[in-house]
Amino acid sequence: MATGPPTNDGADQRAVRDLEAHFEGVLGDVTTARLAAARYLDALERADVPDEPDRRDDVLLVVTELASNAVQYAPGPFTVRLRRTFDGVHIEVHDTNPEPPVPRPWSPRENSGGVGWHLVHALATQVSVLTRPEGKDVHVFLPW
Repeated sequence: MATGPPTNDGADQRAVRDLEAHFEGVLGDVTTARLAAARYLDALERADVPDEPDRRDDVLLVVTELASNAVQYAPGPFTVRLRRTFDGVHIEVHDTNPEPPVPRPWSPRENSGGVGWHLVHALATQVSVLTRPEGKDVHVFLPW
């Protein structure tokens, strides 16, 4: 009988269902989206241990930032999707604002935000935004 840490051979990760969650677009949905992502990551961690302990926190931070941006800048509903890829986690957020996110300057003297989009780019291996007349899809790939 073999002992030791779990392996990341991918056999069990296929059993983890992708997350797709729909939200109305109210402030409380940011917390609800984060909790939904946490439940997804609980299942994923049981099947496929991340390469580094901080990977879970990175995914939760990005989901929180993207959900917050959807509530703040896009009127109406939004959708969060998470799925395991061969080398990480793909986060997709669809909202009703067709304008792509714009990095804003951040100042420690003002409490105006502006750091979230920079954090998303710093943590991700890839970020893309697909715009359509009815809204946009933000795709973020993070290592796992």
